[in-house]
Amino acid sequence: MTTLGLIGAGNIGSSLARAAIKQGWDVVLSNSRGPETLADLVAELGPRARAATPAEAAEAADLAVVTVPLAAIPTIPVEQLAGKTVIDTNNYYPQRDGQIAVLDDESTTVSELLQAHLPTSSVVKAFNHIYFEHIAEYAQPAGSAGRKGLAIAGDDAVAKATVTAFIDAIGFDAVDLGPLSEGWRTQRDTAAYVDHLTADELRKKASESVRYSDM
Repeated sequence: MTTLGLIGAGNIGSSLARAAIKQGWDVVLSNSRGPETLADLVAELGPRARAATPAEAAEAADLAVVTVPLAAIPTIPVEQLAGKTVIDTNNYYPQRDGQIAVLDDESTTVSELLQAHLPTSSVVKAFNHIYFEHIAEYAQPAGSAGRKGLAIAGDDAVAKATVTAFIDAIGFDAVDLGPLSEGWRTQRDTAAYVDHLTADELRKKASESVRYSDM
């Protein structure tokens, strides 16, 4: 049985948990407040879900998802995620995260910060440009007319293939933007951010994205 390990169980995390369970996956959820605070969500999700600590969720994961604010990156388990594919859903919101110089000057990206924290994992950027309710609302079987696209970016081809398969299974076409450094193309305020686009439309919008300094 395949297990999705979630570090962060907010709107995106819980929506991905529901999508994974629908495909027959097990899910292990965690947050910064403790497993007991996830009792209601686990009860809603049913027998395929359980709550744990972040380290336990990381250890259990066949595929991991980090969906926490940027300030929490230093708390993400490193050893338990070694050798694993890790989806990063984050965006930089200065009003929430405070000013981060290397993101302000665009010398790196959000997901590259997580990759630096997880040097033995393979980070793939995904799910950062979709509103959480649309994960269920817009899911369609493969080959459906108008099926929506979701962007990915990463440096490891095998990891990207794993995330592509997951995205396809839960109802979307994956659009590969290239290396992790290209993940900025669907960040907040870009043309592709929180829009409802087919794979071809998303690919075009992402190619038109510009850096904040050029806006």
